[in-house]
Amino acid sequence: MEKLNVSVLGTGNGGTAMAAHLKAQGHTVQLIKTSTTIHNEHFKTVMDNQGRLSMVEDDNTETVQLDVVSTDVSEITESDVIVIFIRTRYHEKLIKRIAPYLRDNQIILLEPGYLSTAFFMKYVPDLRLNIVEAESSPMDCRIVSPGEVEIYFRNKTNPLGVFPGESRSFVKKKLDAFNLEFAYDLSVFEAALHNPNLIVHTVGAFMSIPRIEHTDEGYSMYKEVFTPTVWKLVEGLDREKMAILDALGYLSPPYVETCKRRNTNDLSRDAKDVFDDYAKHHSVDGPNVSDSRYITEDVPEGLVLLEDLGKHLSIKTPVCSSFINLTNIAMDMDYREIGRTIDRLGEANLRMISKDDGLNLF
Repeated sequence: MEKLNVSVLGTGNGGTAMAAHLKAQGHTVQLIKTSTTIHNEHFKTVMDNQGRLSMVEDDNTETVQLDVVSTDVSEITESDVIVIFIRTRYHEKLIKRIAPYLRDNQIILLEPGYLSTAFFMKYVPDLRLNIVEAESSPMDCRIVSPGEVEIYFRNKTNPLGVFPGESRSFVKKKLDAFNLEFAYDLSVFEAALHNPNLIVHTVGAFMSIPRIEHTDEGYSMYKEVFTPTVWKLVEGLDREKMAILDALGYLSPPYVETCKRRNTNDLSRDAKDVFDDYAKHHSVDGPNVSDSRYITEDVPEGLVLLEDLGKHLSIKTPVCSSFINLTNIAMDMDYREIGRTIDRLGEANLRMISKDDGLNLF
């Protein structure tokens, strides 16, 4: 496999695990911190130890030495691949910041994206970039101590959307070297709307609020909240997502089928059983606060986008809109005001993405 020069932007759980995994695969890896809000002690430890980072998985520990640990985003200029592993609510700001250091033919991998492809079209319209949006993070992981990240579960398949579509073979040749079981058969629209956080984070986190606020003990949303009644809310929101995908002209499988594809190689299994097995045996604990990123990220960046697409397509989204309304009240926020919309992404940019898929809906 080809050895690549990779920059990972974001030093949280996912970015740290990705950097450790890629270095273990033999790639040249830069880990770049993009903010000072969280994980500062962890980042300082890795930097002070000249890039040494431990990755724990199945009771085995592998220690790697990253090539660069920095806060300087200009490090990305020489990279073949740039992995953006920060919260999607900060994508636009970061893309604007790194725009001067991007160059033609680089691959940008968004983990995940929620249609952030459009922001690259907005801020670097003249570059020939290969934008890749992941449906979901390839690994469930947590920083367990400064300088140490633990991987709890790896997806069996990691679907990706590629823009422009003509870059798919080039992207595949490069990203296959990551050894992360990528599949390249989605559009970025499909990758964005099949993001599982759109469905289970938003419903699950809101319905978890009483349990989180009632006790200081450890909590696992996946293990506790998705009762048969709450699952009806998941299915109601998922039907609205499927209706929008169908109207856009894309395949519209239900959430549990996309979950099955990611989580098992045995596609003969019942999809809901696969979800239940993941929730019971493989999911990480949390959230432990009511205003977790499951709401503060996935409502404005996910549900607000879904609602706005529904309005554009004249599709009613009462479940989606209800959750936005309720979380606005509960969090004392206006997520529609700060959220991801067609106007914010740029209708012309979405039109270009749609046309690349042979469609014309914007």
